[in-house]
Amino acid sequence: MSSPTTVVLVHGAFADAASWAPVTERLLAQGYRVLAPPVFNRGLSEDAAYIKSFAEQIEGPVLLAGHSYGGAVITVAGVADNVTGLVYVSGYVLEEGESLGELQGGFPDSELAANLVYTKYPVAEGEPGTDVSVDIAAFPEVFAAGLDPVRARVLAVSQRPLSAFAFGEPASAAAWKTKPAWGIVSSADRTINPEVERFGYKRAGLRSVVELNAPHLVMQTHPDEVAAVIVSAITELAGDS
Repeated sequence: MSSPTTVVLVHGAFADAASWAPVTERLLAQGYRVLAPPVFNRGLSEDAAYIKSFAEQIEGPVLLAGHSYGGAVITVAGVADNVTGLVYVSGYVLEEGESLGELQGGFPDSELAANLVYTKYPVAEGEPGTDVSVDIAAFPEVFAAGLDPVRARVLAVSQRPLSAFAFGEPASAAAWKTKPAWGIVSSADRTINPEVERFGYKRAGLRSVVELNAPHLVMQTHPDEVAAVIVSAITELAGDS
């Protein structure tokens, strides 16, 4: 008897695994195996290597679901042999050799670009790195639109920054070339230009794309719909095997 699929939920920049909590709750309630590991946001190659290793240590097939920057991470990490599919949620779908900056540079900036804050962090035996975060005052409207204002303010002061290094680092692989993938576009996204999402999904030839009138944190505002896409992917993959 084959092992059941494990859903690995990969969060993006300025967030942590708790950003997936409403979807995690629904998938667990339906009996699915779910894991939501941390992404350390230190750089695409480092973050993808961690998630790839995390997936490879899971017994049986793995479905990776990535939100936002997490989409770029699963694009690279998804080459792990036991990863059977990818789900992009308001996510970046990079081509091999392409960086986040290059992909975004082909489209008008979202509101996020004007509300980023840059701070230094120490690097062992090297020059300090630069962390990128969202201005706390702008965070509720730009990043956490659609959420309860109290909840949004809490997220604003507990965000996990992304190393600036991640924006210019090219993807070393594009797992969507060999693994089936699904996507969700957040048409009211103020963090990523929705056209970036649509372009990446179309270029990658995703099996299906669901477009929701939702903000960036669609997993929080539309958890039923996001969970349904993930379940549909698992069902399709089971039919393929």
